[in-house]
Amino acid sequence: MASQDWFEKDFYAVLGVDKDVSEQELKKTYRKLARQYHPDSHPGDAAAEERFKQISEAYSVLSDPKERAEYDQVRAMGRGARFTAGGSGAGGFEDVFGGMFGGGGRQQYSNADFEDLLGSMFGGGRGGFGGAGGFGGASAGFQPGPQKGRDQKASTTLGFMTAIRGDTVTLQTGQGGTITVRIPAGVEDGQNIRLRGKGAPSPNGGEAGDLILEVHVTPDRLFRRDGRNLEIDVPVTFVEAARGATIQVPTVDGSTVKVKVPAGSQSGRTLRLKGRGVETKKGTGDLLVHLTVAVPAHLNAEQERALDAFVEASPAESPRDDLMREAAARA
Repeated sequence: MASQDWFEKDFYAVLGVDKDVSEQELKKTYRKLARQYHPDSHPGDAAAEERFKQISEAYSVLSDPKERAEYDQVRAMGRGARFTAGGSGAGGFEDVFGGMFGGGGRQQYSNADFEDLLGSMFGGGRGGFGGAGGFGGASAGFQPGPQKGRDQKASTTLGFMTAIRGDTVTLQTGQGGTITVRIPAGVEDGQNIRLRGKGAPSPNGGEAGDLILEVHVTPDRLFRRDGRNLEIDVPVTFVEAARGATIQVPTVDGSTVKVKVPAGSQSGRTLRLKGRGVETKKGTGDLLVHLTVAVPAHLNAEQERALDAFVEASPAESPRDDLMREAAARA
């Protein structure tokens, strides 16, 4: 987006935040609005789609410290600028530059003065806007080479399995267009992916900028992720935990695998299944199976009698004895 468009767009108002909003609060507000107006949540709703574009465009600028500072400067200059058409003086430019550099009244600038002034502002020397002849002159002044386009930021939300397997997704740009990008397998929540050449085009025939894509991953009902490892809670019966058993455990690809539960397993015990985690270019993680002993909510008469016999046969001890002794030692 060309910076001249920033005069007319109040990105802070679009996101509903103050001008001094922190980076953390800005991201939190953006994520909330993005979820609220995402086109997937409002199929066929043109108003929601347009609102989502405005939100994405505003966050793309304000989330980049360099662009945010530039935007604030442009907006500040725009509030004080008064450009006038015609006339013999340079009144419009005088107001702008007077406000920028603290001038207290009208000042007269020759053509050469403006060249020096603008050259120092934008990195050029005399004749920086087309040569020593002034603005757009054809004489031999400094001619910058092709410049890379601006990097841009965007975000997308993926399902848990899509993030693990990778996928090709279509994203909407702030200008109303779309781009297709490949999401690599194993991408994590909050990870930034740099997509070469998917950013803003060069202003003068150079290489396009990059797109910095922030990925958000929705949680899964069964599996949790810790780096390349996956975790799952698996309930076992008291008998399976006490005597040991071989049980079936689901894996992330939809299949099942047999797991041996050692006798005497306690709730919270973790069994590691090698190579059953997330597969990435850097390696494949493991599946961590966390056992939880399921206590029956209701017992029939036969079970009650068996439990009574078990209690009678059990020694008079408490699994909390060590805990209580340690606590008492701290008194």
